[in-house]
Amino acid sequence: MTQLKFADSLGRLGTESAFEVLARAAKLSGEGRDIINLGIGQPDFRTPDHIVEAGIKALQDGHHGYTPANGLLPLREAVAADLHRRHGVEVNPDNVVVVPGGKPTMFFAVLMFGQPGVEIMYPNPGFPIYESVIRYSGATPVPIALEEKNGFAFSAEALLAQITDRTRLIIINSPANPTGGVTPKEEIDKLVKGLEAHPHVALMSDEIYSNMLYGGREHTSLLQYPEIRDRLIMLDGWSKTYAMTGWRLGYAVWPDACVEHVTRLCINDHSCVNAATQFAGIAALNGPQDAVHEMVAQFDARRQVIVDALNGLPGFRCQDAAGAFYAFPNIEGTGMTAREAQDRFLNEAGVATVAGTSFGKFGEGYLRFSYANSTENIRSAIERIAAIL
Repeated sequence: MTQLKFADSLGRLGTESAFEVLARAAKLSGEGRDIINLGIGQPDFRTPDHIVEAGIKALQDGHHGYTPANGLLPLREAVAADLHRRHGVEVNPDNVVVVPGGKPTMFFAVLMFGQPGVEIMYPNPGFPIYESVIRYSGATPVPIALEEKNGFAFSAEALLAQITDRTRLIIINSPANPTGGVTPKEEIDKLVKGLEAHPHVALMSDEIYSNMLYGGREHTSLLQYPEIRDRLIMLDGWSKTYAMTGWRLGYAVWPDACVEHVTRLCINDHSCVNAATQFAGIAALNGPQDAVHEMVAQFDARRQVIVDALNGLPGFRCQDAAGAFYAFPNIEGTGMTAREAQDRFLNEAGVATVAGTSFGKFGEGYLRFSYANSTENIRSAIERIAAIL
């Protein structure tokens, strides 16, 4: 019998429940069940052809070796140019660090500031990896409550009131996973102003859904505030915008004081991002954006369908989703907990969703529905849920 002794820190490491639901849904599907998956958060569109062709060409041209730990310079220059086009900001390519997806930036930021005795603030309900890696680092996770009454946007006043002399990092996410909430510019203005009194606190702004806003809303990037650029980490990437989840390509803009540290973390962790994917990333940013606009338009149409349909279910109420591709209905009227509803809808209705509690304690009473699926499947899924309710 094995007598392996694992590090205590592994017991503090959480998971992302959407992947567990995906595995259960796949198992049921393999057993012959008809499953509609509204759980996983990835676009159901193909990566645009010109991006795929760029990746293939890179391989055919012999780009098979290591690349710089922080990413190819042409890719980092393309990122800087894209940020200037979209947000009107100047970014030095030397401050851009390319990584395999969005999670490495989260991990590196938390490892850089997290240790026993310090506090890191994070959105709750929010992407589960935030809390997971904070606990893993030994730091104390301090939830920023995102409430339905505020459209799941943070309150700058409440957030600032939670800062202590032990706070080292604040994580914010807008547009948000799992709620679809978007924090108004006025709240971000108040946050930035209030942080003047807390020069010891760093910020990580997860803006991975920055291209996905609806109803005429415009994205406010934290990069647009020069007064905090010296302590801001801005995370973005290709996975959602260009339907490139499997390519594993993301980036962050780091302040000068962090660049050397994060580059060393990259070298220790993954050496570099694979070359062909980086050439595909250049093509994505520099090429036509028609496919992006079409995908977002289809998400918008689905958003309206799913929000209306969810509001028609007994015991449900659902706010208009402002961004990303998630609806986050309140299900308290059903009398079920979030986990009970998740399991019942999967097992009895064949519809995969994710319990709100998978995104933190303040997610109780909610379910996450991803509308990265066809309108036909969305309508069918809601009909199935209605039938068992």
